[in-house]
Amino acid sequence: MTSPENRRITDLGTLKAISHPLRMRLYRALFVARTATASQLADQVDEAVSLVSYHLRKLADHGLIEEAENPSTDGRERWWRPSSYGVSVHDEDMRGAPELVAASDALGRTVNEQRVELHRRFVDERLTWSGEWRSASVSSEWLPRLTAAELAALGQELDAVLRKYDERARAAEAAGDTEGRENVAVHLHGFPYRP
Repeated sequence: MTSPENRRITDLGTLKAISHPLRMRLYRALFVARTATASQLADQVDEAVSLVSYHLRKLADHGLIEEAENPSTDGRERWWRPSSYGVSVHDEDMRGAPELVAASDALGRTVNEQRVELHRRFVDERLTWSGEWRSASVSSEWLPRLTAAELAALGQELDAVLRKYDERARAAEAAGDTEGRENVAVHLHGFPYRP
């Protein structure tokens, strides 16, 4: 069963596994689908099924995904699901280990590049969405002056709000309320900078 908690990544092998761009795309696609086969995911990422199967096995080797119950009668299909609600990497787990810092940075760059591409695609395809969805989309930037403790508290509060909406949507969807639902990406970055 998928754990309701985030998987905290602290080891080099898992960091390297998830920072691979195709593996991150597969992980994200599987997270959205909740369960899928290699064939289904291959269609989504436009890659060969054999390549996708290989990368899914690598994610499974590191406990990031796991086999799911086969909902079909075709016993040859192998179904996958994320093993946790998500993943997280914490700076304090990387300190004093340059190889972990480098792998964490690689993961951060991979995730950021894919987020930027996802948003770029929305901007390019914005007019294909209904006026209701265009009006509902959010794009804002805030530049507050905070302490590190205030930024950490802000992140925790935003995470709690997003989790509440996600859990509510998952429960509604499980109850059959699928009308008007779309995949929605919410990207938050909170970091210090110097002008």
